[in-house]
Amino acid sequence: MNSHRKFEEIQYLGFNTYGTLRRLVLSLLCFGLYWWKNSNEKNGDLFFLLGVIILVISAIMLFIKHIIITVEADQLILRSYWSGKIVAINLDDITNAQESNYSKYHFNNPVFNLHLKDTIRFYTGGNQAITLTTKNNSVYRINTAKPKELLLAIKLN
Repeated sequence: MNSHRKFEEIQYLGFNTYGTLRRLVLSLLCFGLYWWKNSNEKNGDLFFLLGVIILVISAIMLFIKHIIITVEADQLILRSYWSGKIVAINLDDITNAQESNYSKYHFNNPVFNLHLKDTIRFYTGGNQAITLTTKNNSVYRINTAKPKELLLAIKLN
């Protein structure tokens, strides 16, 4: 972390519960079909291979970056690793910042800059978030694993 940065967090795609659960169920289905095919004296090697590939992809996704959150001198910067998009929020424009739950549901898809129900959302995994309101009444809901540290970095400005 550079000295001019007040806060930095990197979020990884593999920690999304919904995606991990989908891939795990799909791989278990493949292993179940493999067992069923072998017990009926048919070749099910393709199902076994597919189940292993799904598990390997899940393990690799633990290392794939999704969102990089940075609080610098006068801006909150959200970078998307995949699309190359950058969303910068001027800290002087923030009128309200509070800790909140991201959603009442546990399973959410990863999103970056999703405009839904008058809220701009950023999510990778977990249920902790901060909600920011700017001077032009834009509401941002940002998922973070460290909401207290992010709020402190925003409010210290």
